[in-house]
Amino acid sequence: MAEKILMKTPLVEMDGDEMTRILWKMIKDILILPYVDLKTEYYDLGMKHRDDTDDQVTVDSALATKKYGVAVKCATITANAARVKEYELKKMWASPNGTIRAILDGTVFRKPIMVKGIRPLIPTWEKPITIARHAYGDIYKNSEIRVEGPAKAELVVTGADGKEIRRTIMDFQDAGIVQGIYNTDKSIRNFARSCFNYALEQKEDLWFATKDTVSKIYDHRFKDIFQEIYDTAYKEKFEAAGIEYFYTLIDDVVARVVRSQGGMIWACKNYDGDVMSDMMATAFGSLAMMTSVLVSPDGCYEYEAAHGTVQRHYYRYLKGEKTSTNPVATLFAWTGALRKRGQLDGLKDLVDFADRLEKATLQTLEEGIMTGDLMAVSTLPSKKKVNSEEFLEAIRERLEER
Repeated sequence: MAEKILMKTPLVEMDGDEMTRILWKMIKDILILPYVDLKTEYYDLGMKHRDDTDDQVTVDSALATKKYGVAVKCATITANAARVKEYELKKMWASPNGTIRAILDGTVFRKPIMVKGIRPLIPTWEKPITIARHAYGDIYKNSEIRVEGPAKAELVVTGADGKEIRRTIMDFQDAGIVQGIYNTDKSIRNFARSCFNYALEQKEDLWFATKDTVSKIYDHRFKDIFQEIYDTAYKEKFEAAGIEYFYTLIDDVVARVVRSQGGMIWACKNYDGDVMSDMMATAFGSLAMMTSVLVSPDGCYEYEAAHGTVQRHYYRYLKGEKTSTNPVATLFAWTGALRKRGQLDGLKDLVDFADRLEKATLQTLEEGIMTGDLMAVSTLPSKKKVNSEEFLEAIRERLEER
């Protein structure tokens, strides 16, 4: 065995929940630790430990990311009523992703992993489509009230001078619900700059869409800020790079995307990006075949899988069954973080290792060795279903060849 690849600066390692936590350890043991002298600052974001620390561990992991610049995160549970009961939690804790994103104030870029034998459901899509999701505010930091009977709901903003602005939301004659959301000009500006910079880096067109014809103040503010920043700071750069930025309504973009060949970056508000990235992942093949990175305005990177904790497979694993759970997105979170750490620290060996590991993974899939989720969508004439550990071992064989 050759000497292990050295690291200078630690990664922030955020462990997670259920089946992805099992895959996390497998990936490290089989594909990383034998080759890399791995340095991480470890945070256990498993549901029970978050509860034990009153979720302080999540905040600490985000602050560590700001310190070290690069993090890799396992999928985590977002608590609901059933999870509170199952894990005997103190309360229904907020989404750890939402907490981290609020602290880093970043943009999430999600891009499907295309591989021979897995064709997108949209036949014209020849290139991957990247979803750029604003990861701050909106319904993820909302305030909401259940209205039990007749009531007047108002939107009230009180200035520093005590002056109030009031708008009637609804005169309820019966029971209902009301919700308040917000965003900030600063965060929207950071979102816009992140998208423009990423488009220039990738040399791909940038599309942005909201519903400003209906939301004439909230959504329109996003539109205006994007246009202002583009006109003053990016228009000439985009023209020189031969790429385009344009804005349109979100329903128009949906129609355009379906008819396109792919290859663009689609910038979305927070909820839109949440929904559309899952749709895009499924349309390209699998939720487990999508990369995801949160990029903050001050240059921090947090890599993660775009999917959940694979609860159903975890319960089977607890019964002693071998599961055919797809680890590719989680593996690519690790390779993305290792590559970025290598780039920032000037470690070519670490960058090259991340590249080789990704190529070995794609080679394994293109040779027909895959997990159950891909068996149903792969068009390869010869393919073999393997469990998760066998799949990772097959990748290791090809990595050794490289």
